[in-house]
Amino acid sequence: MDAKQLASATLDDIVFENRHKTYGAYELRKTYRKTVWRAFFIGSLTFVAGVAGPYFAAKIYEASKGKEEVVVDIDLTKLEEQKKEEEKIELPPPPPPEEIKKPEVAQVAFPPPVPKPDEEVKEEIPPPKMEDMQDKAISNKNVEGEKSEGLIEDTPPEAKEEVKVAEIEQPKEDEIFTTVEQQAEFPGGAREMYKFLGANIKYPAAAQRANVSGKVFLQFVVNTNGSIVDIQVLKGIGFGCDEEAMRVVKDMPKWNPGKQNGRSVRSRFTLPVSFVLE
Repeated sequence: MDAKQLASATLDDIVFENRHKTYGAYELRKTYRKTVWRAFFIGSLTFVAGVAGPYFAAKIYEASKGKEEVVVDIDLTKLEEQKKEEEKIELPPPPPPEEIKKPEVAQVAFPPPVPKPDEEVKEEIPPPKMEDMQDKAISNKNVEGEKSEGLIEDTPPEAKEEVKVAEIEQPKEDEIFTTVEQQAEFPGGAREMYKFLGANIKYPAAAQRANVSGKVFLQFVVNTNGSIVDIQVLKGIGFGCDEEAMRVVKDMPKWNPGKQNGRSVRSRFTLPVSFVLE
């Protein structure tokens, strides 16, 4: 390409010098500007048609429907005449409240009682005195006679009701209570009991190796002197934990026994012992 051709050459001519210009890329670069403008105009026309189309369609529909505006003429002079006629009409005043008559209620005359002149007022006879009633019998009339002695006897003594004291059945010495009025208790309460268990329980080696933990439920009897006997395992977890729980309970100090009717009795107690791996 000489100097004259280079001055009038475009960027596409320089890029595709000594190359096949029939290749698609050259044609695309050459017609790129025309394609962009063509797409811009087509897109603009499509957008305008999409926005303005519904507006013009609505106008055309209203024009085809042919709505006519109705014009009503109002004469102000006629309205003023109607107002004057309404003012002339005067309503009669309401009747006063005195003129309103209420319906009469049916009534019957009931004359007050009038005492008759012939009637006599009887005098009330006062009761006899206690002095006049001594040594005399009671009757409906007064009779003169001999005085009666011994008619009034001394009143008999009042019979006293026998008060029976309910006998409270005393518990038997060998009887074992499941529920009592005052439950058996470890010396110092539940907190001291769990301190004792935590300080004296030794985790079995077999349970540690098997990674076993849980609760062992024991049941035992607290005697009247506070000693613990008849220890049984209600629910165990094995691996030596059941035996260890029973051993610690046997080593417990004497409990405060349960009481029924204020008397120490033998009572049954259920205790859960926890085994937890740290």
